[in-house]
Amino acid sequence: MKHYHDIAGDGGSRILEQVAGQRARIADGLAGVRHLVAVGSGKGGVGKSTLTLHLAGVLRARGLRIGILDADFNGPSQARMAGIQGAVFVPGSHKVALPRTTNGIAVFSMGSVIPESEALEFESAAHGESHTWRATREFALLGEILGAFEWGTLDLLMFDLPPGAERTVQYADFLGPRTSFLLVTIPSEVARGVVARSVAALSKGPNRLLGYVENMSGYYCRDCHAIKPLFVSGSQVSLDIPCLGTVPFDPELARHCDRGIPLAEQPETPVGLALEHAAQQLLDSLECRPEFT
Repeated sequence: MKHYHDIAGDGGSRILEQVAGQRARIADGLAGVRHLVAVGSGKGGVGKSTLTLHLAGVLRARGLRIGILDADFNGPSQARMAGIQGAVFVPGSHKVALPRTTNGIAVFSMGSVIPESEALEFESAAHGESHTWRATREFALLGEILGAFEWGTLDLLMFDLPPGAERTVQYADFLGPRTSFLLVTIPSEVARGVVARSVAALSKGPNRLLGYVENMSGYYCRDCHAIKPLFVSGSQVSLDIPCLGTVPFDPELARHCDRGIPLAEQPETPVGLALEHAAQQLLDSLECRPEFT
């Protein structure tokens, strides 16, 4: 039986040539994108997708050109929240055009392609073993999406990553050192502990950690206009990266997400002010890096 080190080059499979070709298509597709920001956590259920969409909305309201790639192929949320479920993909000037929200954010989500009652499946030559190469197939799909769609000229392309600390690191390796990371947590020991693992793992590579946003930092009561605590305060796991903001939970925001309607600008509410602050901190963190000037 031969081992990998017995095979010269790629063994005639032309894999290296195919990878190089895909990388070239991705570089061409993203040539007009100024900033790449991956929004991750490691922990599921922290409101990462909601925060991604509404930070994008704040930045769009400021006149920035924004795109979102929903990289959680197995649990896509952006299609419903952005109001692009069932969107029709049409040819653009050179590649496939992206659906846009009513406020002009370009969004790709598998939720526009696959109904919520169905799961994403990959065919496999080994019957019943499709899970074995699932991660590999997902990254191949991500590369195809980046290379096949017209991302155009964007100030910021945000990647909504799937949960799992190991998945965050895998995406960091795939997207490369050009991508910066924004992590999301909630004020609970369990969540911060998982996010701390993502921080530790990402810190070992060349990827840039901008900081984190603490989501669901209290409950915004629209009747009394007060912020009520959601978690018992106490000693917290240190993340050792900058906190870019704290955003309270707003039930009205959740209802808008379910209906696929962008939350109206409410700069005077605690949630609106928190999102504005986090968006500004995100921009400041990006602009201070000399490689982006």
